[in-house]
Amino acid sequence: MQPSGPVQESAPSSRRSKITPERAQELYTAVLDLLREGGYESLTMEGVASRTRCGKSTLYRQWGSKPELVVAALRCTRTPTLTHIDTGTLSGDLHEAVRAIDAASNRDTALMHALSHAALHNPGLLCALREALIAPSIAAIDAMVERAVARGEVAADNPATPFVAAQLLGVMRARPLLEGRYGETGFLTRFIECAVLPALLTPVPPPGS
Repeated sequence: MQPSGPVQESAPSSRRSKITPERAQELYTAVLDLLREGGYESLTMEGVASRTRCGKSTLYRQWGSKPELVVAALRCTRTPTLTHIDTGTLSGDLHEAVRAIDAASNRDTALMHALSHAALHNPGLLCALREALIAPSIAAIDAMVERAVARGEVAADNPATPFVAAQLLGVMRARPLLEGRYGETGFLTRFIECAVLPALLTPVPPPGS
């Protein structure tokens, strides 16, 4: 006798990983390279499959969709460039930071531009972008300033201290739009010497003085 009522569909089976960590890293690297080359809208699962000689069905089975794959690529390929810097002075730290930023500028800034518009419409993508590229750099620059305050190089009540990361990361983002160039070491060095360090190392007079 057949049971009455609608037939209950079985729950879909969960995805099973058949990709090794090493192979996954190859796929993630290809995803980010394709993003830098053509932007988020041009990225397709077919393109990733072709670039990596991986079956498209494998990509969909493992990640489900393009946004999920991009989020995974961002979260699994983070390479912090500033966390190791500690020269003993704020000036030394910031000069070393601009050299590290310059070395990564073509890679990271291009990726930021490729993803920024799409990330505004995809909360998961925006979160992953912040985690991968923005938050580590902000934390590292903030730590440089905090160490300078602890050493007495910068006054604890200096109102410019919260804005150092925004200045450095902001100029990196803005320069390609304004001048069509990334922020190479010479430009960034002049920027910190003329715009960042003077505000941090010069005592700020009290209001009304």
